Amino acid sequence: MTELKLTQIWIYPIKSLGGISLSSAQVMPKGLQYDRRWMLVDDEGVAMTQRMFPKMALFKLSIDCEQLTITHANEILKIDLEPKTGAQATRVTIWDDTVSVFEVDQSYSRWFSNLLGTSCRLVFFPEEHARPVDPKYNVNDEHVSLADAYPFLIIGQGTLDELNTRLEEPVPMNRFRPNFVFTGGQPFAEDSWRNFTIGSLRFVGVKLCGRCVLTTVNQETGHKGTEPLKTLSSYRKRDNKVYFGQNLVALDYKKVSVGDVITLQ
Repeated sequence: MTELKLTQIWIYPIKSLGGISLSSAQVMPKGLQYDRRWMLVDDEGVAMTQRMFPKMALFKLSIDCEQLTITHANEILKIDLEPKTGAQATRVTIWDDTVSVFEVDQSYSRWFSNLLGTSCRLVFFPEEHARPVDPKYNVNDEHVSLADAYPFLIIGQGTLDELNTRLEEPVPMNRFRPNFVFTGGQPFAEDSWRNFTIGSLRFVGVKLCGRCVLTTVNQETGHKGTEPLKTLSSYRKRDNKVYFGQNLVALDYKKVSVGDVITLQ
C-alpha cells in the first residue's frame, strides 16, 4: 500500500464562512484550535449556514498577529482570537443542540447583517462550554465545537479524484470542508478507518459524514447548483443519506503538521 500522508489542514473559524489552510494546527478536545468557535445566528438564535445563505461563502478569513481577519469584497473586519466574554451569555440553537455563547460585539453583528442583508449576530463559543458528541458515537465522552456534529473530518484526495472522474466539471475539496486531507490509499479508504494515528496522535473514526446541499455551493461565487450532490447520490447513498468523508474524535492533543504520516492500527 502506498504511504498515507497528511497533505492539507483546514480550519473554519466562523461556521460556514471561508476556510483557512494551515501547515500545522493544535489538536484540542473540541476540534482544531480556532475551528468553528464562532458562528452567525439569526434573530431567533438559530445557527446560520450556507445551506440557507450561500453568500456566506463570500466571506474570506485569515489569521494574522492574534487576530482573525474577515474580508468581503472591499470590506475588512478584524476580531480578536481570544474574545473578551464579559457580556451576558445567551442560549442559541445549532441543529438539535442548545449551547451557551456570547455575542462578540454588536458592531461586528451589524457589519455582518449589513453585508448579508439579513439581521444576525456574531457569537463565540468558549472552550469550557459544553456540547457533547452524540453518545452513540463518542469514545471518551467527547465534546464538539460549533461544527455540525463531530470535532474532525478527514477526506482522501483519492476520494475526491474518483468523484471528479464522474463529473462534467470537477469540484475542489473546499466543497466538503474537511479538516484533514491525505494522499495514498484507494478512493474512500477512510470509510473503513477506526483506530489510526496522524504523526504520533491517535484518532478514532466514529461515523461517515452525511452530506447536504452545502456541497453544491461554489465557494468562490456563492452560487448554488446541483453538483456534486446529484452525482454522489447515484452511488454513495445509503439509509437515505449521501456519505463522503469520515468524522473523527481525537485521543491525543498536540500539534499535527502537513507531511505527517498516517498509520492504521
